[in-house]
Amino acid sequence: GIFVMVFGALTIWLQDDQFIKVKPTIVNALFAAALLGAAAMGKPVMKQLFDGAFNLTDKGWMILTVRWGLFFVLLGIVNEVVWRNFSTDFWVSFKLFGIMPLTMIFGIAQIPVLTKHAPKSETEAAE
Repeated sequence: GIFVMVFGALTIWLQDDQFIKVKPTIVNALFAAALLGAAAMGKPVMKQLFDGAFNLTDKGWMILTVRWGLFFVLLGIVNEVVWRNFSTDFWVSFKLFGIMPLTMIFGIAQIPVLTKHAPKSETEAAE
């Protein structure tokens, strides 16, 4: 919400739509930095966020953390390419109708990780 207000206000105040167009890149970069930074320190932050929803081994959580971090890097790059090379109308359509399906497809593509790294026993879940 804060990013929307800040970048929206800058867009209106300076009458420059680049601020609102770059916001998704910055948000995705922050998500990527948080996830990949935590993974680099050996802390699968996705486990803290979704431990109640999924039961995975620590290796599974680390794989998901890194994959989602890289996905956010990709989304940031794609946003930059789209807003810099296409019309504002195309960028808006892409943001509304492209990002969500891409995210859903990527999420569904993670199902094999969820099944492969589900603990087979209680002791494996604690690892």
